Amino acid sequence: MELPVEHAGVYSDTSLAIVLTGGFAVGSILITATDGGIAVGIDAYLFGSLATVSMENVGILVLMSVIVGSLVTLAYRPLLYVTFDATAARAARLNVRLYKRLMIVLTALVVVSAMQIMGVILVAAMLVVPVAAAAQVAGSFKQSILLAILAAEFAAIAGVTLSYVYGIAAGGSIVVAAIAVYAVALGFQGLAHRFPTVRRHRSQRPGQPRDGLEADGGERE
Repeated sequence: MELPVEHAGVYSDTSLAIVLTGGFAVGSILITATDGGIAVGIDAYLFGSLATVSMENVGILVLMSVIVGSLVTLAYRPLLYVTFDATAARAARLNVRLYKRLMIVLTALVVVSAMQIMGVILVAAMLVVPVAAAAQVAGSFKQSILLAILAAEFAAIAGVTLSYVYGIAAGGSIVVAAIAVYAVALGFQGLAHRFPTVRRHRSQRPGQPRDGLEADGGERE
């Protein structure tokens, strides 16, 4: 995905759309070309299925969580600089290409690990929605990370509980719970604009975007 961006000057969102749709297209061709020779449950891969998760899969999930968490912790500050301002990171003599590759690998590990539970379509929502919810109420980048983790954990627990009680799809339930958390965060932001007491706690520097977060992890004044 990075190759078109770096060597052809393609925008990152365009490259993402090409790779994503191309992957789905190749997958559909392979499935139809084998005339059913690939024994897979397409619905399970697209939308996830708790019934297909074994203890071995749980062990892999735990291992991937430890690996991803450890790498992000060790490379936290370089990843932060590269993500927010790649030009400044190059000026600071950071290997921007290396850290971008690392970010892609970590994202791929997360997607593959969660694919059996969430499915390849719904897992994308869990990469975005908890972070978007945290950005509405966080006062710093570090706070946004912690709040995003809490939001994702809450959505997962609530979604699995709803799935067990009502017999509905676990992946969809988790995403709906995450969107509900995002709606609550938006409501809190609305209260912050209506009531001065709440707004005072979320005051921003002049010229700072409403949803902007401190890149250095520091608290807003």
